[in-house]
Amino acid sequence: MRLRALLNTDALGLRLLGGENELDRTVRGVMTTDLKDPSRYLSGGELVLSGLAWWHGAADSDAFVRALVGAGVTALAAGTAEFGGVPEDLVDACARHGLPVFAVDESVAFATITEHVVRQVSGERAGDLAAVVDRHRRMMTSGPAGGGPDVVLDLLCSDLDLRAWVLSPVGRPVAGPTPGLPAEVRSALAAEHLAAVRTGRRGPHRVTAGTTTYSLFPIPGGGPVPGGGPSAGEASPHARDVRDVRETVLSDWLLAVEADAGDWPAERLDLLQGVTQLIAVERDRRDAARTVRRRLAQEVLELTQTGAAPAEIAARLRVAAPVLLPGLGAAPHWQVVVAQVEWDGGSIEGGPVAQALLEEILIGPATDPSGQEYPPSGPEQSDRIAVAHVGDEAIALVPLPAVPSDHGGPESGILADTLLEAVRGPLSAGLDGDGRITLGVSAAVHSAEGLRGALEEARHARRVAAARPGRVCAAGHQELASHVLLLPFVPDDVRRAFTARLLDPLRDYDRRHRAELIPTLEAFLDCDGSWTRCATRLHLHVNTLRYRVGRIEQLTSRDLSRLEDKLDFFLALRMS
Repeated sequence: MRLRALLNTDALGLRLLGGENELDRTVRGVMTTDLKDPSRYLSGGELVLSGLAWWHGAADSDAFVRALVGAGVTALAAGTAEFGGVPEDLVDACARHGLPVFAVDESVAFATITEHVVRQVSGERAGDLAAVVDRHRRMMTSGPAGGGPDVVLDLLCSDLDLRAWVLSPVGRPVAGPTPGLPAEVRSALAAEHLAAVRTGRRGPHRVTAGTTTYSLFPIPGGGPVPGGGPSAGEASPHARDVRDVRETVLSDWLLAVEADAGDWPAERLDLLQGVTQLIAVERDRRDAARTVRRRLAQEVLELTQTGAAPAEIAARLRVAAPVLLPGLGAAPHWQVVVAQVEWDGGSIEGGPVAQALLEEILIGPATDPSGQEYPPSGPEQSDRIAVAHVGDEAIALVPLPAVPSDHGGPESGILADTLLEAVRGPLSAGLDGDGRITLGVSAAVHSAEGLRGALEEARHARRVAAARPGRVCAAGHQELASHVLLLPFVPDDVRRAFTARLLDPLRDYDRRHRAELIPTLEAFLDCDGSWTRCATRLHLHVNTLRYRVGRIEQLTSRDLSRLEDKLDFFLALRMS
């Protein structure tokens, strides 16, 4: 709004003292202060209200006005109650520095002026922003994306003072202001969003993280479609409504706004819905852009599974490398990640869902999965992930730059535990008790000959993960060389009988005597049978430890000095 409109509003009790040629200045906010120098709290464009408690003379007036002008203030409105008027030296200082100044009638409260300005400015900003959003939507629908989601989020921040971020279903930051949200906050917001969508609650969903309240707006989109093709433009809003929510819940983005939308008027809620639709256009464009990478992964996968000659697979990899890693001098190593999403009842085709989800999971920060930074001019990491799907299984072909081994080379690659830790919280909420995702990660290979082995390794690791309890599980290639590979495939009745025979006598004794034989056994094995180290860990005298171990041997008829009996106890504890 403009100063002229304020002056013409009789209820505000404003009288112009200087700056009549500046009445077309725009007011973008309002602030009440009696500080000598309030500039640190000003962002520009404000109408400053002051009761003049800071004033003691002409020097104070000049310093105060210079501070306001330096901060880009639009005008000053001075109260008259303190001195019966506005000091002449203050009016003169405003004239020297070109700052419009008003006197506020002592019968008018500053709160009245503040409420009027806030109401008018908010309404005008919302209208202006709605027009900009509508224009931007038309441009993005008919042509290239004009800056993506960040442009719209900048508008929200500058015109409505709303900070907002676009997040993926696993809490990955897609767009938004800096500094960004902490990882734990992003994870909590994504989890709340997925849980709300699964239970059918309508957005926006309000959630408090720490001391801050956020409003979460679902971003509509077609989501994965049978056959794995792009979804842009293929699903109407009505079609989306009748689809099972499980087809899209693990791939849809969300808009997290740092505000409580509970008391927002309908106009502002409609505006934010328009913003989500605008961001959805960009989301669909990005999904469509993945078509080439998906096709490359599908071709390499088909050649690998059908036993094609290594030379033919290598030729296809040479085609894929420039697409996924443009400008990279050395040939990359490759790693395979396999994912499967299963829903209770089996009515949802899991492949497309797993494909879209795996693409989101594998997109990380500005470094590649081995921890090496790409050149600043390189592509986004989302452009380096190629994911295909076969049946209910999604398979990712991930390129790793060939780097010297002393820089933590590609042999480190993607770690299953790291993937799992990043997504377990949000995805567990999204699966909501009736779904499951399992991930398997291969070692890195440097040639076409090793790709088939990497695929089988990743699939086998995924089966190991599937044998574990929990809704979200992952296993890596490192585990395939360990005894833990064998444990999940032991039949349940055999596991129960084996552990009961060895451990039940100890558990019963612990319940009756509180002897802590099971913790003692675990510590003894973990210390490789060292009496001294085990006694130190348990804060026991060595003789007390010897007594407990003797009791374990007596109850189980085993000898903990024998390797075979140690191994049996170790496996029993792992399977229990």
